[in-house]
Amino acid sequence: MLWPFNHFSKPRGPLRGTIEGIYGMIVTQAREPLFYRDFGVIDTVDGRFDLLILHLWIVLRRFRSAEVSANVSQALFDRFCDDMDANLREMGVGDLAVPKRMQAFGEAFYGRSTAYDLALAAGDEALAAAVCKNVLNGEGMENARRLATYVKTALARLDRIDDAALLAAAWDFPAPSEAGGSRS
Repeated sequence: MLWPFNHFSKPRGPLRGTIEGIYGMIVTQAREPLFYRDFGVIDTVDGRFDLLILHLWIVLRRFRSAEVSANVSQALFDRFCDDMDANLREMGVGDLAVPKRMQAFGEAFYGRSTAYDLALAAGDEALAAAVCKNVLNGEGMENARRLATYVKTALARLDRIDDAALLAAAWDFPAPSEAGGSRS
């Protein structure tokens, strides 16, 4: 189980570089302007957070099938938590409010992850509905379908790479336009 507040065992050595590389890829992809311009994701703190969680879920889902230890998944999740903590503090959230906000972030991650897992198993329309609710604030089913196609493309791309490439961060996410992101 990924525990959102397990900061006692920070990754060291090669694992730290792996986690930094993969988390950097997740953040970079979540900031891709095409998601905001062409998929209807609202370019706000909440919109960026929801897209970050979606990409983190994509990668952690692939880790489940990899021959990697649970420590790698936990370390990636811990890196996400550290980033959220730092962002809250940078935005001026007081020390007493940070734990409560971090708990809300953890609940959001687990709720969305469960919704995406269930929706993926239920089919394309269910995945689009989950994306619409969690990323697009319940608006824009056409954009949600295109974003769901992107998610499935990203999952398929990650499924095709071997575990060594996964851990070496020797892969990339598909461009949103590869998965129907550009509107003509």
